[in-house]
Formats: sequence, structure tokens, C-alpha cells
Amino acid sequence: MKVDSKTYLVNEKGSIGKIALIIGILGLALSLVGHFTNSKQFYFSYLTSFAFWASLGLGGLFFTMLHYVSGAKWSTAIVRISQAAMSVLPLMFVLFIPIIFGIKELYEWSSAEALAHNAVLAGKSGYLNVSGFVTHSVIYFIAWGVLAYLINMYSRRQDDGKDTIKQLRIVSGPGMFVFAMSISFAAFDWLMSLDPMWYSTIFGGYYFSGSFVAILAFLIISANYLKKTGALENEIRQAHFADLGKLFFGFLVFWAYIGGAQYFFIWYANIPEETIWFLHRWEGSWKTVSVLLIFGHFLIPFVSLVFYNTKRSRKILLFFAIWILIFHYIDMYWLVAPTLHHGSAHFSWLDIATFFGIGGIFIYLFWNRFIAKAIVPVNDPNLDASLNLHS
Repeated sequence: MKVDSKTYLVNEKGSIGKIALIIGILGLALSLVGHFTNSKQFYFSYLTSFAFWASLGLGGLFFTMLHYVSGAKWSTAIVRISQAAMSVLPLMFVLFIPIIFGIKELYEWSSAEALAHNAVLAGKSGYLNVSGFVTHSVIYFIAWGVLAYLINMYSRRQDDGKDTIKQLRIVSGPGMFVFAMSISFAAFDWLMSLDPMWYSTIFGGYYFSGSFVAILAFLIISANYLKKTGALENEIRQAHFADLGKLFFGFLVFWAYIGGAQYFFIWYANIPEETIWFLHRWEGSWKTVSVLLIFGHFLIPFVSLVFYNTKRSRKILLFFAIWILIFHYIDMYWLVAPTLHHGSAHFSWLDIATFFGIGGIFIYLFWNRFIAKAIVPVNDPNLDASLNLHS
């Protein structure tokens, strides 16, 4: 990968995009085979993988808006990475279409028979219904697409020499509210409604916190790659990793706080229709997955990154960024799979096929959007401060 040192335009694209596309096509082809052999498993595996990769795009959208609305200077050198991730969101709707076709397989509330035999479920049908599910999802993707389009439009104008910082902040301010509402209801619709008798008012916050931790991990990995390959060797400094490490550590704690609060409130109230969701995840081998998630997604990285020096070490940050992305997938699996596999965890080859299928397409789209323009905002008034950042 070669980058012009003045314009920051990519001269050589490299092979990342091509390799990702090939992996994505192969993964989706295998997934299609799985659909015909075990359609129910396919849809649950596909939803798990989609929730994972969509969370990176959503995390990218939030990081980008946070960067502009806060007037942050330090993140200017890396904001184009998160912008590229958020730019994939509108096209993720195409990858969402299989979930629409799988509504009958995934969601109990879509069954007329289930509604006829369950008065509580029938009472929720005003919101939980097929047409509502599809309409809500279309609205979410339109909202995310509009925000991504406006940010990218003003960002391109900035590259052309226009001062668009004010416009970027105007979009990002209200955009934060739109984002908060849409990601919460998307989490309710896509994930929480898998068990329609269960509910949690902070479930949206749980999915958001996991998404933001995931994009921070993705930024750490991407920044390491760009620095190592020489594309942004001098532009991304040690101080950038230190700041990413602080955010990464802070939101790991926030994720644990939201997850813990959700559990303890439900445990304390001890209402059967609320506790049943956690009981399903404390049966058989699901208990092992639950404990693994507590240690892997929080305790181990917390104990490791709580120290000043570890948050400043590129190698340690890179290790835990990869580590957390693995456990973020386990978290998505823990949210989705118990609805299908009661009593014990069951990992299928379709989990792998759908993960690489959707993931390959996501990385391909991300990479092409990242290299389509200058990989740092060359005319941003805060760029010099970011390039000369010191701890």
C-alpha cells in the first residue's frame, strides 16, 4: 500500500479488498448451501454474524459523530477509519434482506399459532409484527444512511478546501440523538425480540456499548496496520494509541456496568418472565459460555489494561483488540443462539461460514471506501494538532 505524502491519496490499493471479497463470496456461497440443508440454523447463525458486523458500522458512525460534536483534535488523524466503517452501513441493508426472509424461522411473535395460544404475546402484536419489523428496519437504515451520507458529503467538501467543520457538527449533534434511538430500537427488534416474553429497558445500551468497544478495537487494529505498512507511519503516533487505549479501557468498564446492571436489577426483582432469559443462559454448557464471557470480555482485559503502561503499549493493545473482537462475537452468539439451542451451546459450521461471508463483504466495502479519498482529512483545521500529538 503506497500513499502520496502530500495528498494522502492511495496510489496502490494492495490486495486486502480482493482477498476480503473472495472470502466473502465463498463464505456466502457456503452459507447458501447451509440454508438448504438446515435453514433454521442458517438464519440464527446469519443473525449472529450480521449483529456483529453491523455493530462495527454503528460504532464507526458513533465515533465519527463524537469526534465532530466534541471538537476533538487528537482523533483527526484516524477519523477516516471510522468514517469508512460507517459508510458500509447503508449497503448492510442488502445483507439484512436474508433476515427478513427468515422472520418466520427466527421470531416466535411472527407465528399466528403462537399468538393464538399466548395472550401476552398477542398483546404485543401491535409492535411485534412482520410489517412493523420490516418498516422499522428500513427506517433505521435510512437514518444511518442519511447521517453517513451527510458526514461524507461535508468531509469531501472539506478535502476540496471548504470549511465545513460547522456543518459536520450541526449534523453530528442531532445525529447523536437519532443514533441513540435507532440503535436501541434496532437491538430491541433484531435481538431482544428473539425471546418476546422477555424485556429489558437497557438492552439497547448493552448493544451500543459492545458496538463502541468493538469499533475501538477495530480502530486499534487498523491504526497498527497503517503504521506498520508505512501508509501513516509518521502520522499515527504513540499518543494516538494511548488515547485509544484510554477510551478502549473506559468503555470496557461501561459495557460491564450496563451488563451487570441489567443482570442485577432483574435478579433483585426476581420476576419470572424477566429471569427466564438469564436462566436459559445458565443451563448446561451455556453456563460455561456465560462465565467465559464475564472473564474474557471484562475481567482479564480489565486487570491487564488498568495499568498506565499497558494502555500505552501497541503490542498489548493490539492483542486485546483482537481478543475483544473475538469475545464480542461470543457475546452476539450468547444473545442469539440460546433461543435455538436450549440447554447447551451448539457451535455450527454455519456460524463460521456466515461470519466470513458477511465479514468478507464488510471488509471489502470498508477498504474501498477508506482508500477512495484521502485517508486523513487534509484540510481539517485540527489535523496539525493531531499529527503533532504528544502524550
